[in-house]
Amino acid sequence: MNDRTPKTFHVKSFGCQMNVYDGARMAELLEAQGMSAAEGAEADLVVLNTCHIREKAAEKVYSDIGRLKREDGSRPMIAVAGCVAQAEGAEIPRRAPSVDIVVGPQAYHRLPEMVAKAGAGQRALDTDMPIQSKFGSLPARRKQGPTAFLTVQEGCDKFCTYCVVPYTRGAEVSRSWSAIVDEAKALVDNGAREITLLGQNVNAWTGEDEQGRTQGLDGLARALDKIDGLERIRYTTSHPNDMTDGLIRAHTEVAKLMPFLHLPVQSGNGRILKAMNRSHSVDSYLRIIERVRESRPDIAISGDFIVGFPGETDAEFEDTLKIVAAVNYAQAYSFKYSPRPGTPAAEMDDQVPAEEMDERLQRLQALLNEQQQAFNQATVGRRTSVLLERHGKRPGQLIGKTPWLQSVHLETSAAIGDLIEVEILSAGPNSLAGAQLMRNAA
Repeated sequence: MNDRTPKTFHVKSFGCQMNVYDGARMAELLEAQGMSAAEGAEADLVVLNTCHIREKAAEKVYSDIGRLKREDGSRPMIAVAGCVAQAEGAEIPRRAPSVDIVVGPQAYHRLPEMVAKAGAGQRALDTDMPIQSKFGSLPARRKQGPTAFLTVQEGCDKFCTYCVVPYTRGAEVSRSWSAIVDEAKALVDNGAREITLLGQNVNAWTGEDEQGRTQGLDGLARALDKIDGLERIRYTTSHPNDMTDGLIRAHTEVAKLMPFLHLPVQSGNGRILKAMNRSHSVDSYLRIIERVRESRPDIAISGDFIVGFPGETDAEFEDTLKIVAAVNYAQAYSFKYSPRPGTPAAEMDDQVPAEEMDERLQRLQALLNEQQQAFNQATVGRRTSVLLERHGKRPGQLIGKTPWLQSVHLETSAAIGDLIEVEILSAGPNSLAGAQLMRNAA
């Protein structure tokens, strides 16, 4: 068979920020092999970096595979990576023979050798979970924009009954202190001014510092706070069970830690939380929010919600609306319950009809959107720093983020990567408009 070793590649990532991070690292791996990026199916190799969190995710992958065909009828080399690859494994090439490579999220460091194998005409499949060797095998970070993701923790030990993550990402594992600090410094050296620490349960991170002392995420944030050139630190996604006193205090004491916390609650009803196997109660969650706001009064709270979990009654859904009203979220993600194969909830009785889930989701999102609009409106007239991240649609327009993760559109002669002082002039439901002040915040 003719050698098919690719010279160009395209990585398409779906889903969470960790997939975005993984996609960027796969691109760096391939570039280190001498390959160059290209667009879509015209690339010699297309990597579909998949997400398995929603229903029909696997079916979407097969649909995407079917569309990877060039005008002359030929196909690129196709790699399916990520959580669908982990969950489906050998089933993928059985259903889609055009797939050459299947690689799970903990094995993508072996992608170059798998590409070489596929180039020689052999199908390659790897869904092992050697997380530490993965990070140890990745190349040095390359130049990127002013914001960067940095994975510090992977996997989950919580086993929420609706969630597939423990089965696709494995057990909770923390990267070492030195590896994280070194990667953060490399990111800053290459232009990053803001770093978002990532993990399935990022605040479960733990490790030993240079002196051998056990540290949590708050200790890590304090260390990163000392890196010259780094201006902002964020972290996501947190679990209420791992929201420690030290991390709450860090929101007061660590200057570069942004006033934003994504803390999913999922439901406002105690019985549903138990059925979900969430380790927090409504009361304990609300106490955490109260303590965080005492520590940092201007903090913006974000959350996740699932409506229509098996057995959820109208009254139990009303409890979710009550907790939303009590917390007053700046941002939030909300979804209809989606049964994931192999999870306990998928086998539960009393699955909620789709039309009921639709109606509940519309009511929940209406309230969340109202709160987000109010939060944005409250910033009008405020002067704040904005980190410029990308170009807008109009000439001279740039888009950046406030400390509260709001997008701001403004016309400025400043450059991407600049941290500038801005006055907020108006607010919409999803973004703000601002004007640069004369004093530069950088």
